Amino acid sequence: MQGIKRRVVYISLYEGIAIVAASIGLALMSGEGLGHSGVLAVIASVIAVLWNLTFNALFERWESRQAVRGRSLRRRIAHAVGFEGGLVAFLVPVFAWFLGVSLWQALMMDLGLVVFFLIYTFVFNWGFDRVFGLPASAAGTEAAPQPA
Repeated sequence: MQGIKRRVVYISLYEGIAIVAASIGLALMSGEGLGHSGVLAVIASVIAVLWNLTFNALFERWESRQAVRGRSLRRRIAHAVGFEGGLVAFLVPVFAWFLGVSLWQALMMDLGLVVFFLIYTFVFNWGFDRVFGLPASAAGTEAAPQPA
């Protein structure tokens, strides 16, 4: 699966799971109810989707110019850290505003989520690539699922 279809499936699965996890995490960390935290999780998800589209397009453009194909452990870690680092920069001010806390408090809450999401992003991407195959940017001319 390639192109826009791949991105729509990827984002839908990733963000659906992320909204549930973030709602629970934010409710536990902020002391707010699950409904309030769920709204913030949806706002964060919309921001994350926009960042995801931008970041992955840039990452795949860079990746397609690399001499070595495939997604090594090092490349997967760089992808996860780059994505999450950028997302923190966008979300901390939103968390502070929505929850009425300082930027420092919002950063501390977001760092709690970052630890979860770094692992989640890494595992999700690895699993997604195993099920749906690598994108053309990583596989070269053919993007078939890799054997286990």
